[in-house]
Formats: sequence, structure tokens, C-alpha cells
Amino acid sequence: MLGKIPLSQYTQYIPFSGAASMKVTVLQENLAHGLSIVSRAVSPRSTLPVLGNVLIATDEGRLRLSATNLELGITCWIGAKILEEGSTTVPARTFNELVSTLSDQQVEMELNIRTQTLNVRCGSSTTDIKCIDAQEFPPMPAPDLEEGLELNIADLKEMIQQVAFAASHDEARPVLTGILLTATDQLLTLAAADGFRLSLRKNPLSTPLAKAVRIIIPARAMVELSRITADNNQTVTMIIPPGRGQVIFHMRDLELASQLIDGSYPELEQLIPRRYNTRAILPTQEFLKACKRVEIFAREGSHIARLQIQPGNELQPGLVNLSGQSEETGSNENQIDASIEGKDQIIAFNVQFLREVLDVIKTPNVVLETTSETNPGVIRPAGDENFVHVIMPMHLGG
Repeated sequence: MLGKIPLSQYTQYIPFSGAASMKVTVLQENLAHGLSIVSRAVSPRSTLPVLGNVLIATDEGRLRLSATNLELGITCWIGAKILEEGSTTVPARTFNELVSTLSDQQVEMELNIRTQTLNVRCGSSTTDIKCIDAQEFPPMPAPDLEEGLELNIADLKEMIQQVAFAASHDEARPVLTGILLTATDQLLTLAAADGFRLSLRKNPLSTPLAKAVRIIIPARAMVELSRITADNNQTVTMIIPPGRGQVIFHMRDLELASQLIDGSYPELEQLIPRRYNTRAILPTQEFLKACKRVEIFAREGSHIARLQIQPGNELQPGLVNLSGQSEETGSNENQIDASIEGKDQIIAFNVQFLREVLDVIKTPNVVLETTSETNPGVIRPAGDENFVHVIMPMHLGG
């Protein structure tokens, strides 16, 4: 877990322990933004009180904020005027709520080392907050950036969004709660599955790899990475420190460290059907909106969306009839024109699963490939071979 690595392995990010009290000035807006980023890694329930705190430390002319739950750690650097070096840990919830209510002015913070009390002044507000000594905070890993793999943030964020939703939430199968990341030569692949569906997304690497990578990263950590890089157009460096069971994603002002999941991940590519009997090309947004309408009724029962796929002829286009019903609330039916090749097909899927995959497809049209009512369906963005989603069918009954 984060923080259980000997201190001798670290060359930076060690909390300041000098006698002088920390004294800094920072803009309220910057402080609030930094806290919003790191606070998601705070442990809400822990036997270690310091894990409910955010580390505040001066660091080479900037202010560093860090939080960790021993599985996920997030660090953010913000601009500040450093009057005296120092560090402490402040209760995350209390500090977050306070800073969010302060006026949009300079926030002055001064630490009393002896009492571990942080005095916070902004405008007409003065607050004293009881803190915990920074020495009790778990050390954060210090990555060797030269050993890292540089990735485009925009590409990585889209990859995460297209696979993370398919990861399992069942802690009984921890491997499936993670995202499998593989990198070989010039190709990066992310994949996730929960036993009912799988998502797989590939992306070319700009720099060839000297050594192949295969790791399982908790889906929650990847979702957090996508969240904190939302407004970031830089590159991110991925580092896998040898022998630590960790992955670190480093940016200029942000860093996320996560424990890896130990285990053997299924070979998902072997589960992707290679043939089909029916292939339909539908407008993505029209298909998505129809799923949302069906879900209103299907969610009250078994979440079943029934698809009747009918190829067209010279006189009329192909047609996909999508319907769902509930004994309590009623029913909904939609007809979508589609380009269809192959046989007539009736199949049912979990409508929530359909909606979630259509939500992450960016192309105007989407491809649905089916073999029979008992075999998995395959969904792909039309004209994009880098993303594929497999979804298990549901029993139609009757």
C-alpha cells in the first residue's frame, strides 16, 4: 500500500520538519481548486486519523497539497507566496468547507509548530484549525520521470471513458474491478469487463516501447485520473516503479499514484466474436435516445430492451424496432431506420448497458453485429476499428 515503502527509497516529497512555522499566502480560487482535486483521495473512514487530512507543504516555491487512502494518492501543486517553509496536515472536510466559503481574495496561512494549529485569514475571516503533524502522513512516491512512458492526455482520457464503465463493482472478483493496461511496441490497449460485457480500446503510441507492459489498475483510480485531467491538454508520464506494485501518472502540476491489482486478467480479445449473421448500422444519437426512452420503463422491471432487426429491400430501408415495458408503468417502442445486411434477428440486451456504451461512442453511426438471440452482440463505432464492445444477451422469455 502507499506509504509502506521505506523512507530511504524517496528523494523528494518528504514533509518539512524544521522548527520554523509555515507561513504562506495563496489565492482562494487556487486553493479551492487544488483541494477539490486531491480531496477525492481522502479516506472517509480509517483507523489512522491522518488519512482524513490533506498534507499542505511548501515545495520549491509552490504549495503542495496531497491526500491518500493508502491505495490511491493524489498530489497537486499550486502557486503561492512562500514566506516561511513548512508543512502540516489539515482535516480535509473542515478545510474544504472553510475555503469554499472564503471571499475571493488572498488567503494567509500560518502554522504554529508547537500546537499544530493553522491560522487561516482571508478578508474579515480568521480561523484556527487543529492539525496533525506532517511527519505522520504517509510518504508519497517519488517517480523517476526518465523511466516513464509519455502519453497524450486527451487520448488517454477518451480511452478511460470508453472502458471504465464496463469494469465490475463486485469486490469478490477484485481483478475485474480493474482496467487492464497493456502496451507493446507502438500500441496501447485498455480493457475492462464485468462478466456481462467487455470494452476494449486501442491507441497507437508515438514512441516505441523497449519493454512490454501489462498491469491491472483499479478502475476508480483511472476514473479519477480522467477527472483531474479534464481541463488539461498536456502530456502525462506513466511510471511503473520496479518492485512496488504501483503506477504513477505525473503531470506538471498534478500527480496520481495508485496501487496495482495483483492477479491474472482474462484474455478478453479471445472473447470477441469474429463472425456475425446480422450487421446493422444505426445513427448513434437516435439509437441512444431510443435507449433512454426504453430505459424509463424497462428499469422498473428486468432492464430488458427487445430489438427486432429487419433487413430492408429495394423499396424500403432496414428497420430496428427497440422496445421495453413494465407491468407497473407501461411500455415504449421505437423504430430506427438502419442499413442492415444478413438475416432477421430478435435479441434482447440490458438497456442500461446499451445506453452506457452508446454514451461513449463519438462517431455519427454505430455498428451492431449479432449472431443469435443467445450469443453476444458486438458494438463498434462505424469507421473506427480501435474500439469494440461486447455485450451478453438477456433471455427473452415466452
